[in-house]
Amino acid sequence: MSWTSHHRRGEILRDVVAAIDERRDGLLPMDLPGVADTFTDELDLLAALQLRWHTRLSGRIEAELAKQPMDLEDAVVGAWHAAADDLPGLRAVLDHYYERPADDAMAVALAKSQAKERVTLAVMAGRGAYADAECVRIGSMIEARARAEYVPSVRTPERKPFAGLVDMLRSVRLAA
Repeated sequence: MSWTSHHRRGEILRDVVAAIDERRDGLLPMDLPGVADTFTDELDLLAALQLRWHTRLSGRIEAELAKQPMDLEDAVVGAWHAAADDLPGLRAVLDHYYERPADDAMAVALAKSQAKERVTLAVMAGRGAYADAECVRIGSMIEARARAEYVPSVRTPERKPFAGLVDMLRSVRLAA
């Protein structure tokens, strides 16, 4: 993959995440411009979204553990909540396709991904080791707790950056 195509893929993926956060219908937006040209199929897009979720979740876990290292499981659950708040549409897409994969290949890929995520949850909560066969089950329990205790945050709409000096002056004038 060339540098240009790598950046184009990242740009399209950001557009996809924005669209699914807006739609929140749990469906992959294969109709967005550039998606069909950038991703080979639904599984390819879903894999990129799964990686985005895992990266966000891992970063949130690290941040939570830095803040409250004494109760590891609470930190992991809090991190799951924060990641779900950051990427609500993405979480809805993953949940939708976990329950209703488009085909067998997607079901297999998502099952592997989900098992790895659950192992990560268990290990980061201090409840097992990567080689421990029980980690998937323990991680599943931690995930179930995170889902049961999850209350989506109410977010205020993000302020759009000023397009220029005229927009900034206009907003200041309107505020006065």
